[in-house]
Amino acid sequence: MTTATARTTGDLEEFRVELTGYAYRLLGSPFDAEDAVQETLLRAWRGLDRFDGRSSLRTWLYRILTNVCLDQLRGRGRRALPMDLGAPAAPVAASLGEPGPVGDWLEPIPDAAVLPGDPAELAVARESVRLAFVAALQHLPPRQRAVLILRDVLRWHADEVAELLGASVAAVNSALQRARATLADVPEAGRPAGADLDDEHRDLLDRYVDTFARYDIDALVALLREDAVQSMPPYPMWLRGAVDIGQWLVGPGADCRGSRLVPIAANGGPAVAQYRPDPDGGHRAFSIQLLEFSGGRISRLTHFLQPGLFPRFGLPLRLDP
Repeated sequence: MTTATARTTGDLEEFRVELTGYAYRLLGSPFDAEDAVQETLLRAWRGLDRFDGRSSLRTWLYRILTNVCLDQLRGRGRRALPMDLGAPAAPVAASLGEPGPVGDWLEPIPDAAVLPGDPAELAVARESVRLAFVAALQHLPPRQRAVLILRDVLRWHADEVAELLGASVAAVNSALQRARATLADVPEAGRPAGADLDDEHRDLLDRYVDTFARYDIDALVALLREDAVQSMPPYPMWLRGAVDIGQWLVGPGADCRGSRLVPIAANGGPAVAQYRPDPDGGHRAFSIQLLEFSGGRISRLTHFLQPGLFPRFGLPLRLDP
């Protein structure tokens, strides 16, 4: 292998974060995104001697990754959140029921895996990986999803997207118009998330962590908007309203009493890792919780009951006493 090729091989890793962000928006899963990027970098490494330089290395990698992701999405249903499936659960004390297959649900991703280091790009990147926006993207057919991300998020020109997809500029523009029209009918897609934590929201997050750790449900409910929503993938049940959420926490959710919460950052916003008490001692990984704020209150709590996510955030599966 020549020195130039060896240097280019090393350069492939420099694109990992932005490629992972692109793949995650397309696929809705950090596991699938990581697999797709790894496959892309492997294909690129194997094909470096055939890379003729007619396009940039970045464009070439995006072309490979787009094809890998579209292959993954072929014949597969969209990933969703419980709110996408119907009305809230009633009564509140009802059993969670049976969990759905993990592959049916949207999953969170650590900020470090997808957010760029460039401050000029950070605000747009945060907004475009927030949970509500990624969930809205899943309503789009795969190629429309790719077009919208490339054009409206990554700001590629129509001719660049056309070349990448092997389509005409007219076809790309048409796909973009249809994608935008679909997202306009998804209420949550355009709602600001308030991803940058100001002092007020940082204080609200600290108070949530404190009240949950003490399991002071009255104080916790006071932090919620009256119309707050709570969901718990992979279970389809979800709740709307601070009162119902409080009733759930003192009823079926009471086993969370005594939990320890570790603040983390996911999907461009605040999150916590919840460790629930283990009967054998210590605490065990239980859920990754994403929080959204609105009007000085918590508007949404999404509890991902998936301990397998913890290593993705660099977290242990247990906390010893």
